[in-house]
Amino acid sequence: MKLNTINFMGVRNVAFAVTLFLTLLAVFSLFTKGLNFGLDFTGGTLIELTYERPADLGEVREQLNKAGYNEAIVQSFGATTDLLVRMPGDDPKLGNEVADALRKGASDNAVTVKRVEFVGPQVGEELRDQGGLGMLLALGGILIYVAFRFQWKFAVGAIVSLIHDVIVAVGILSYFQVSFDLTVLAAVLAIIGYSLNDTIVVFDRVRENFRVLRKASLIDNINISTTQTLLRTMATSISTLLAIVALLLFGGDNLFGFAITLFVGVLAGTYSSIYIANVVLIWLNLSTEDLIPPAAATEVDERP
Repeated sequence: MKLNTINFMGVRNVAFAVTLFLTLLAVFSLFTKGLNFGLDFTGGTLIELTYERPADLGEVREQLNKAGYNEAIVQSFGATTDLLVRMPGDDPKLGNEVADALRKGASDNAVTVKRVEFVGPQVGEELRDQGGLGMLLALGGILIYVAFRFQWKFAVGAIVSLIHDVIVAVGILSYFQVSFDLTVLAAVLAIIGYSLNDTIVVFDRVRENFRVLRKASLIDNINISTTQTLLRTMATSISTLLAIVALLLFGGDNLFGFAITLFVGVLAGTYSSIYIANVVLIWLNLSTEDLIPPAAATEVDERP
């Protein structure tokens, strides 16, 4: 077994330096650039349009860009002839202006405005606060679950790993100013679940090997356990990344933020389950005594 074991922990100091560097860059970007909150959080105007014939989303986006509406977000809405356009601003005339711009670009497909609604920043603030609260509750629930399912040292390792994944993913969104909307928030929550699953698989094998490899050191145990689960981890990560790449290539602008967040999160989660969660176990000096309760004292018959 030892001959086929990869010495993952042999480079843990280098991995920690890389982790620290990326995390600091992400935090720096968040403080200096901030997040580019989308209309879901900042407020804006929703315009529902109805076409005479099925509309092409790409052509509509191009027409709006030519008309100067570069921040407009175009989505299908119900039937193929219905579109939903979201853009900043609260001008009541905006709906008719957008419709006029689209009529000039495609006069052969009549378009009418079905409704125009304004979503104020108050709603956006509530969504942002509720999303942040949901993320904190998810992390708290994970901490409690892992502490009861395994042991509190495992819980600390899992939480540190998850926080790293979220910070790195959100930091990259901040650096490239990718629009942060509700779909991206959903991707961040999905990252937490994915990364935790990957970490739990490794942790479960570490715990099992503590009972099997009683003479192995903690570092040897982690190396063996990570090697044993490596094929499963790689198969899961690669298959997930292939699906995400398909979303990046064919999902369009509306799913770009969601897909790129998941892409970064899966890479970060695979890395952190090896070089963050496991390293925390080493820092906390996980031992057999933490997992195997001492044998009950044998009652001695004191009768003569």
